Amino acid sequence: MERARPSTTRRRFLKGAALAAVPYALLPDPQADAQVQAPDYPSAEWQPANIANYTVSDRPSSYPLDYVVIHVTQETYSDTLAIFENSRKNVSAHYLVRSADGHVAQCVREADVAWHAGNWDYNTRSIGIEHEGWVDKPAYFTDALYEQSARLTARVCDKYGIPKDRAHIIGHYEVPGTDHTDPGPNWDWSRYIRLVNFA
Repeated sequence: MERARPSTTRRRFLKGAALAAVPYALLPDPQADAQVQAPDYPSAEWQPANIANYTVSDRPSSYPLDYVVIHVTQETYSDTLAIFENSRKNVSAHYLVRSADGHVAQCVREADVAWHAGNWDYNTRSIGIEHEGWVDKPAYFTDALYEQSARLTARVCDKYGIPKDRAHIIGHYEVPGTDHTDPGPNWDWSRYIRLVNFA
């Protein structure tokens, strides 16, 4: 004997009952999703690094923030984003600034510890800002890159009470134990610190 198909109304009821049985913990939280997409720096674009490339934290509660570390990528903007998204690379920075127009991408939340300085103590106490370019190619250090990066650094310093000076805004080469040379001899520190202080 053939069984009659359930009516459309009954089918909807059964689907609704099945969904109601699913624990709410298994369903995505739309508010959490929206928060993940919103960058800490309002004019930045959210381009998340792979979670395998940074440490989730609750800074400044878990660690004080004392420094901004300035880096140069030695890669293109798009290649740097790809490196941060690759779980096997074990590297990230909070922000990346594009050379041509100063566009800012945020890759790691400020509350989390990005793996950028090569020194755990400095990683925990700093915000890392990468800049597209090469240390030996000063043409990458455009007016737009300097200006947008300086605005970002000023905002980070204001938010966390970091002094806007060379003792607290440092180059990667100044991190103890590093073998890096960035941002290199072509980075104009006098100009940069001036821009940070006037931003």
